[in-house]
Amino acid sequence: MYITCLDLEGVLVPEIWIAFAKETGIMELTKTTRDEPDYDKLMKWRIGVLKEHGLGLKEIQDTIAKIDPMPGAKEFLDELRSISQVIIISDTFTQFAKPLMEKLGWPTIFCNSLEVAPDGEITGFKMRIENSKYTTVKALQSIGYDTIASGDSYNDLGMIKASKAGFLFKSTDKIKADNPELPAYETYDELLAAIKKAMED
Repeated sequence: MYITCLDLEGVLVPEIWIAFAKETGIMELTKTTRDEPDYDKLMKWRIGVLKEHGLGLKEIQDTIAKIDPMPGAKEFLDELRSISQVIIISDTFTQFAKPLMEKLGWPTIFCNSLEVAPDGEITGFKMRIENSKYTTVKALQSIGYDTIASGDSYNDLGMIKASKAGFLFKSTDKIKADNPELPAYETYDELLAAIKKAMED
């Protein structure tokens, strides 16, 4: 029994924070988990930048409403879901994910939640569980599933390496160079073929 675990941003949809940085002109917010492996540190820094500029949840949600899945992402996901159970495991937040899940045909997503003040200021965040991607994959394995995982960032490496088969997708040159043992793909056709092959092995 296989479950395929996919990252969200950078794999199925564009990076939310990069889109928001472009929308607001606050280019320092283009920093993502591709650049900063410590997610806790990254999020605390982002919340500080938002506070400094007087921006809150509504402004980010307005940007997210304009984001579409990457070309071919929904078709890839539809075909993958016809042959495998699929869970998106993301470090994003429920308050960000809903409109994107609608555009992707409502796949299952495990993510985190933001702490938001009545005036819309983002005051903090609550992680579902520590090291959530790796921990979730290990939990799925503990109940009898073989996992296949794919992602693009530092925070995906744990679940990729812990899975029966794991692939980098649209990753950075540095992450690929640092992890030469991991197959790396750039197109959905390549990734789908690799997942199908892993399920047959």
